[in-house]
This record gives sequence, structure tokens and C-alpha cells, in this order.
Amino acid sequence: MYVVIGILLGMVGALLLPVSIPAVYSRYVAVGLLAALDSTIGGINARLRHRFKLDIFMTGFFGNALLAGFITLLGDKLGLELYIAVIVVFGTRLFQNFAEIRRQVLTSRVKRDRINK
Repeated sequence: MYVVIGILLGMVGALLLPVSIPAVYSRYVAVGLLAALDSTIGGINARLRHRFKLDIFMTGFFGNALLAGFITLLGDKLGLELYIAVIVVFGTRLFQNFAEIRRQVLTSRVKRDRINK
């Protein structure tokens, strides 16, 4: 529940505050946000499976964002577009975690319906 409230507060804050990111940093912000979103969705998935551990979530949240930024920086220094690999990996994980959440919610709903009959 706290995760959903935090996401909603972040979205409202982002819409209300006049913040603009310079184009030079747009790749870094994009991969950092994607990594953080992947960790958040993964945390929700772990919570639904009763496997959530705060220390694992926090280290994954910040570690993934830092690693994504580092890979993007390394790609910029080498003249390669390595940020695309980061986008593919975290995008794939995001969709996988979302699919698992969907299955978990639908499965638990079917179980409740069977019990109530």
C-alpha cells in the first residue's frame, strides 16, 4: 500500500513542480527511472508472493539505478549506445514482473470465488 501511495505522490509531484531535465542527462534519467520502476514492480510482485524483504528491495532499487547509469556513462565514453541494452533488459523484466503480478491476482481471485461458492 505504501508503494502505491509513494508512486502516486511522486507522479503528482512531477506534474505540479516545474522541473526540466537538460537533454544531456535525459538518457541517464530515463534508464534510472526504468531501473527504479523495474525494482518497484518487482517489489510488488515479491509482496504478493509473500517474499518481500526490504533490504533486498532497497539495495536492488538503488543498485539497479546506479548500474544502469554507469552502463550508460560507459557507453557514452566509448561512443556506443549501451543504454539500449539497459532499456531492453529492464523493459523485459518489467513486463515479466507485471505478467507475474497479473497471474497472481487472477489466481487468487479464482481461488476466492471457488471458496465462496
